[in-house]
Amino acid sequence: MGSMKPHVVCFPNQFQGHINPMLKLAQLLHHRGFHITFVHTESNLQRLIDSKALDSVNGVNSFQFAAISDGLPPTRTRSMLDFPALAISMPIHGLKSFRDLILRLNNSPNNPPVTIIISDMGFTLKVAEEFGIPELLFYTHGACGVLGYLQFEELIKRGYFPLKGVVLGS
Repeated sequence: MGSMKPHVVCFPNQFQGHINPMLKLAQLLHHRGFHITFVHTESNLQRLIDSKALDSVNGVNSFQFAAISDGLPPTRTRSMLDFPALAISMPIHGLKSFRDLILRLNNSPNNPPVTIIISDMGFTLKVAEEFGIPELLFYTHGACGVLGYLQFEELIKRGYFPLKGVVLGS
């Protein structure tokens, strides 16, 4: 690698409780000299641009944002109620789009090659393995979230999930 900066691709799940901790980690790594590519879905990145939430890091040298497709139609709203659809779509469409992004980043003369991927999305491991890039899984949930995930199967068995009478993201 020589004098080239290590290039970290940070890819959080697309909900706020995942994005904020990953963004903090990315900022800390950037402060320590890493080149950062922070990945969002296209719809999330546009929402963050519109809200001006990225102004504090936008335009900072060697800190860039990139977007991938989540596979859902652009007209569909994205919310926690869309979690089931995103959970099905992201490992298929997100995987392909993420693979294409890593290929573009590695072939870009403006970026050092990707040296590590930090994600809390399991499907990114396939891409990391395919390109021979080490990956760190960064679990961003609090204790309450962990308990929810541990009980998820039981909630399904008892019929509490999916929610009854709620139309999930039309």
